[in-house]
Amino acid sequence: MSFIQRFIERVLRSSPTRMPRTSFDDLSQDQLDAHLRVGQYGEFTLTDAVRPSFGLEIVPREGYRRDVYRDPETGNTMPVLAAAVSAERLFEVFMDLLDPLGDELDVVMESSHESEPGSHDDLYREHIETVILKSTLYDYEELLLNDGCTGIAALNPAGPTEVQFDEHKLIFVYAHDLEPFEQVLLDHGLTRDDSLKFLSEAEHLHSTDDVYRDQFEELRYRLGIDL
Repeated sequence: MSFIQRFIERVLRSSPTRMPRTSFDDLSQDQLDAHLRVGQYGEFTLTDAVRPSFGLEIVPREGYRRDVYRDPETGNTMPVLAAAVSAERLFEVFMDLLDPLGDELDVVMESSHESEPGSHDDLYREHIETVILKSTLYDYEELLLNDGCTGIAALNPAGPTEVQFDEHKLIFVYAHDLEPFEQVLLDHGLTRDDSLKFLSEAEHLHSTDDVYRDQFEELRYRLGIDL
């Protein structure tokens, strides 16, 4: 399957299941092919997982911002770090962010391979040693970087602290104490910019492949996660 053919899912800012017209609908095949082949904007390199809108309402760039997550049901809030990292350094940054979580983690695999656009399924595994999790994830680096239908999150079992590597290949950290995680980002040379906008906040395309679906199932088995 070609690189162009792998871009199969449209994800929109609003009403994703209704699939309204998008900026891609009026493009010729040559225009679409040329847009999908662009994998670098300035010094920022994308993985194969996603591409921005044709109009580039948001141009991908590296950095992180501080934010606050508010639970829509309880109203409780949680400080958040959100980061976009260029592809050549992205996986290492994510792996280093797992260390402040502790020596044992819960893990969540996120899949939208068979979900409606804008939604995904979560598969859970409790209590896995961090060193074992990291060793396993290194074996599936290509899947985690380049499949636009795969995400993964790690949580501290003792408290509400989470590192999420989502389908857009963005990193989110939820913690009351963000300092140790922010230091990891700073150590990797990322700059804080609270005005930073992410590719996921505008129209964009996701890429997947049957090979990645098979690898997702392999990783699920390796991590001991039952359906």
